[in-house]
Amino acid sequence: MISKISNQTPLLQISDNQKKSTGEVHQQFSSYLKDALNEVNSNQIVSNEATRKLVNNEGIDLHDVLIAQQKASVAFQLTMEVRNKGVEAYQEMMRMQV
Repeated sequence: MISKISNQTPLLQISDNQKKSTGEVHQQFSSYLKDALNEVNSNQIVSNEATRKLVNNEGIDLHDVLIAQQKASVAFQLTMEVRNKGVEAYQEMMRMQV
């Protein structure tokens, strides 16, 4: 038997006691941003290490090096695009008249 969708509870329901303060939201966003940047940095480090191993002939396959480089490149490009959009949004808010 399939139940009706209308009887289901909402996926995201925030009650009064679950609302977060501005400080908590800033803390979470800051933590999320820091984790994301650390992951991008980690991808860059893995790529550099794989390249070093390939150059020194330390038993790593070329395709593994290329995959690591692509992952690092894509992660960095995404980071730069997010940064650019953030700067654009900030500049647009600064142009608004109050």
